[in-house]
Amino acid sequence: MTARRRARNAVRAGSLASIATAGIALINAATAPRVLPSSAATVRAGERITVCIPARDEAERLPDLLRDLLAQRSRSAMTVLVLDDDSSDGTADVARAVVGDDPRFRILAGRTTEPPDAPGMGKSLACLDLGRRALATTDPTVVVFLDADVRLHPDALDAATSVLREHDVAMLCPWPAETAVTTIERVVQPLLSWSWSVTLIVRAANRGRRPSMGVANGQFLVLDAESYRVVGGHECTRFAVADDLTLVRHVRSRGLPTAVAYGGRVATCRMYTDAAQVRAGHAKWLWSQFGGAAGTLAVSAIATAVWVLPPIAMAARGSTRRWGVAGYLAGWVSRIAARRAEGSDDSLARDVVTSALHPLSIAAGSALLASSDRGRRQGTLVWKSRVLATRR
Repeated sequence: MTARRRARNAVRAGSLASIATAGIALINAATAPRVLPSSAATVRAGERITVCIPARDEAERLPDLLRDLLAQRSRSAMTVLVLDDDSSDGTADVARAVVGDDPRFRILAGRTTEPPDAPGMGKSLACLDLGRRALATTDPTVVVFLDADVRLHPDALDAATSVLREHDVAMLCPWPAETAVTTIERVVQPLLSWSWSVTLIVRAANRGRRPSMGVANGQFLVLDAESYRVVGGHECTRFAVADDLTLVRHVRSRGLPTAVAYGGRVATCRMYTDAAQVRAGHAKWLWSQFGGAAGTLAVSAIATAVWVLPPIAMAARGSTRRWGVAGYLAGWVSRIAARRAEGSDDSLARDVVTSALHPLSIAAGSALLASSDRGRRQGTLVWKSRVLATRR
């Protein structure tokens, strides 16, 4: 077989895979569950929601979330626990100033259920402590974990609780719409929901119990309180960098159902604000997803073959070029479909333009993946001034 024919076959294979994944994205856009403000109307009576917020150096972003919680139009009883996890910027004082004397809010100064030098990852230990306190002191029917950079619709908590009950699952992830402002954010952040939107038929994955098909985003997690107690809370995440994925896989391994839903109509999140944050934020956890350097290399190679090679082939001639165009357009469609289903707060026109850069996004994602794995091996990953123990 000539080199030209091998190249043409590689482009065709990549383009066919791109077309197939675009089909999956379109199916999910049409059929995957959504958490909508209207869902709040069906929340059942007697729900008691405890919201847990781990916060380390979040004085700038936490107040907006607290105001959103104060504005909840909830028919459920609500308690909010904010854990100031050894902040250096006055997070606790800022939080107290926002909530005032509202008895539903408790601002907690540090962990109390674990010794200060307890082994484990910072956020995981904070979530472990919060979960224990929630179950021990607030008598919840539902436990919600929120990151400090999330913004909520006034009906978000009741809507998410209603969908949790509607699907009869132990754990629901209402995936927030990822707000992207700078160029690097627009290139990278939409890959988060896109990645599972093109690899899973969401309704089928939600009905299953296979741990590898569990999807979660720690920005917004909703758990049935009794199920959360049964699985041991966040104990399984003690040494996990990606605490959300570790938790959802553990819940499924215990035979309990979980679900992911597009939640951008009730929640948004701007994770990072510049290139340095994007790099450091993704580097801290990407290494944990694919089983080490071999898995990282394999995933990057497959992604390149499916979503980068076809656009490059558009510079060729004949059938190779035609296959390249088809593969590129399919990747573009998959990106648009996933972004709009997520609940993007950008205009359709902006998402169409940004999605045209999908091959660049894949290249950037592969670079971040390689950087993350290198940092893991060298033990140089840091997040919020804490060195991550990735070589244990």
